[in-house]
Amino acid sequence: MKNLFDLTGKVAIVIGGSRGLGRGMATGLLNAGAKVVIASRSAEAVEQAAKEMTEASGSVCRGIALDVTSLDAIKAFIAKVDAEFGRIDILINSAGINVRKPALEFEEADWDKVTDTQLKYVFFMDQQVGKYMVEHGIRGRIINVGSISSMVGLKNIVAYVTSKGGILQMTKALANEWAQYGITVNAIGPGYCFTEMTRPLLSKPGVKDKYEERIPMGRLGEPEDMATTAVYLASDASCYVTGQMIYVDGGWTIN
Repeated sequence: MKNLFDLTGKVAIVIGGSRGLGRGMATGLLNAGAKVVIASRSAEAVEQAAKEMTEASGSVCRGIALDVTSLDAIKAFIAKVDAEFGRIDILINSAGINVRKPALEFEEADWDKVTDTQLKYVFFMDQQVGKYMVEHGIRGRIINVGSISSMVGLKNIVAYVTSKGGILQMTKALANEWAQYGITVNAIGPGYCFTEMTRPLLSKPGVKDKYEERIPMGRLGEPEDMATTAVYLASDASCYVTGQMIYVDGGWTIN
């Protein structure tokens, strides 16, 4: 029987793949046989991460610097991936940023900083990769990264919650439009995980314990916890699944 989870011969892009949840998901794709291009702002960081991931997995991982808040940069990035690898089968859109403060204290710059990275340019990355897949006849897989805050209205991160709620609806809309081309569009909704972005919050006295008490499985998530769900949504095993968000949260959203 064919291994439906085998990604051998596939080329994947993971935005935000040099660290945190993006790196966990990129590692999963590498271990399933895909060639992976990881992208983030820092050329030095992304190239070092790609080197480490190649050595650890034995698969091809390439690091390319990208300013995800520039449509011209996105277009140039896609052209570079195409020139080097000849195809794009999978996109995981995992760029993340947050501003923590009460809604009454939010400034316009705070709002734009979060929503540009986590909603506006998530769409344009999806759009440009989707366009590439349609033009090349590729029945591809696009995976956006939402959050438990796609469902739950958490305090003091209003722009983050708004953008992640938008990710859920955008995923559904793109899935509806692009199903005719054989392209699936889904999302992963991580729960609280200990990453570079959440470390300032979770390192505060008592916060980690408070959240772990709220999670039925009794622990925070790890980047590696996202890997198998990413592989599933990137593979032929999920060929009849589209427009869905799978919450990988230890049970947070059911409690």
